[in-house]
Amino acid sequence: MRAWVRWAVVAAAAASLVGCAAEKAYRDYAGLGPREPHHRRVALPPQAPIPTILVSIDGFRADYLDRGLTPNLKALADGGARAERMLPSFPSITFPNHYTIVTGKVPDHNGIVNNTFEDPALPDGKFRMASKAAVLDRRSWDEATPIWVTAERAGIRAGTEFWPGSEADIQGVRPSYYSAFDKTVTSDARVDKLLSWLDLPLDQRPQFLTLYFDVVDTAGHDHGPDSPEVGQALGVVDQAIGRLVAGLKARGLKANLVILADHGMAATPMNQRIYMDDWADPASFRIVTGAAVAGLVPSSPGVEAKLLARHEHATCYRKAAIPKRLQYGTNPRIPPIVCIADTGWLLTTHEREAKEKHPLMGEHGYDPADPLMGALFIANGPKIFPHVVLKPFPNTDVYGLLARLIDVTPEPYDGHVEDLYPALR
Repeated sequence: MRAWVRWAVVAAAAASLVGCAAEKAYRDYAGLGPREPHHRRVALPPQAPIPTILVSIDGFRADYLDRGLTPNLKALADGGARAERMLPSFPSITFPNHYTIVTGKVPDHNGIVNNTFEDPALPDGKFRMASKAAVLDRRSWDEATPIWVTAERAGIRAGTEFWPGSEADIQGVRPSYYSAFDKTVTSDARVDKLLSWLDLPLDQRPQFLTLYFDVVDTAGHDHGPDSPEVGQALGVVDQAIGRLVAGLKARGLKANLVILADHGMAATPMNQRIYMDDWADPASFRIVTGAAVAGLVPSSPGVEAKLLARHEHATCYRKAAIPKRLQYGTNPRIPPIVCIADTGWLLTTHEREAKEKHPLMGEHGYDPADPLMGALFIANGPKIFPHVVLKPFPNTDVYGLLARLIDVTPEPYDGHVEDLYPALR
């Protein structure tokens, strides 16, 4: 019995009523509709292992693909499968969603609940993207099992050219090959590093690989999603994708490519700021995170009432009262109060804004159902049907797809690979 079949049986038996209700609420709100059965699965002839390459283009909103600036990506989409949009998990930000993609678990379940969060077990009691100690500490990541750990345990080598979490020895396991994140490494150099791993002898070569690009996200934050700078960044990444495809062809290698984004991007004009220090004395509560989603720790019940009051362009919840469809609020790392800004608005303080050197002109983190948060998804390769357009689906589904492509038994996860059956051979 194939690994994915065994998992389908186990998952069906283990699904809880609460989880099903939350998923139904999520799908209904986002307009996803019911999952469709798969009628086209065909058997592939026996062959040597085909590498699977997972590529993230951070901040690549789904509709960027139709701007006419990315011919290499468009060709892969037209010759394979693409989604109308892929829905990120909440909050729709970088580290949580990258970890969701490779674990199949929403941030509430995978432990990476934000780009910044508090946990007394971690160095300095806090996780921050810029903290090397926290990023390298397996305790940051051990609440879930990324696909490269599962692959390595199954005897399948993995190589990660940048991916959140891949530098840590999660559950005591690292990829066979990995690179410490370095923003100064060019997009072309990242591609070349991945290709160098595919030049290794077959018995040393990784079969699962990741590749990460950040230039589109950076341009979106600094200049806004409709800026010329985003267009330039799209061209840079598309050229790098072309380099990857050409490099595979030159080596006579076929690969299953899964190219996606962690989230989209919304414009944040300077007149769309929400000042939390107008809600209450800033000395009476602590801000763990801000921007699209704020995590707050009040010092007293009186302050809590002020923070939970009705606010213009933002809604604040006790963590236990966050809407079920967002599947967020049970993890101890989530602060007691979570505030969600309307799309395009930012939660900040007058003091924070005064210290900003470069104001955010674009941001993400908002409600995943908003089309502006919709992420790119393309799949292309021997195990993917061509000319398929998938309905919107949550990014928790991708983990099941990856497990199928590299033929490992997945860990329990929050998604449903059935959403992607129309694209799978």
